[in-house]
Amino acid sequence: MEKYILITGGTKGIGRAVADILAQSGYKLILTYGSDEVQAAKVKAEFQELYPASVEVLQADISEKQAIDTIENYLNTHDIYLFSVVFNAGLTCRTPFEQMTLEEWERVFFANVHFPVFMLQRICSTLQPGGNVLFTGSLMGEYAHSVSLAYGVSKSAVHALVKNLVKFMQPYEIRVNAVAPGFVDTDWQKTKPAEIRKSIESKIALGRFCSPDEVAEVYKMIIENNYFNGEVIPVSGGYSYK
Repeated sequence: MEKYILITGGTKGIGRAVADILAQSGYKLILTYGSDEVQAAKVKAEFQELYPASVEVLQADISEKQAIDTIENYLNTHDIYLFSVVFNAGLTCRTPFEQMTLEEWERVFFANVHFPVFMLQRICSTLQPGGNVLFTGSLMGEYAHSVSLAYGVSKSAVHALVKNLVKFMQPYEIRVNAVAPGFVDTDWQKTKPAEIRKSIESKIALGRFCSPDEVAEVYKMIIENNYFNGEVIPVSGGYSYK
């Protein structure tokens, strides 16, 4: 049976790097994206050239409830049974705490916590036994986030969700884990001012940001190692040890 993996937010950043390494290993991929159709089409074309017929892209905004229906309908229409789901896409809110609105807070929590819970509820019975649900957590779910309270707290909730879901997914023979990346050198991080990047690097024992390929290797390892379960694996380069 072909092994299909769904990656939310799979056309950019960490999700794209994870998609690359999994496609190289022969997995069939479904990559969701929020709104950037140009980027999604570009990624699909690149994958079709490198890995023919291995990738499909699907517009599904994780901040919208209808995205759950969109993904479920796509899987049912194409009769796809997933081997793994990578809940990678997430949202943040950088509005100062004193000005943050309830709507902004709820939007972050819906995308980072509520969406994966109710997406998984819809599809858990169709996941292949022996498969894996893998979340993108965050080092900021362990350390206080200096800018976004909503992001830090929601990622802490994701880490707790992993621990709790193990019991609920055990009857389906599905493992649940998370990767908690620190500072990964994605396009988002590359736009930060040099002085901020230098400040971050000064707190990392290895003295540099993680490359997307380095963190993607951890995702692949967890997907393929059948004894990882209920784990939140930090990839920080030794953050706070320096």
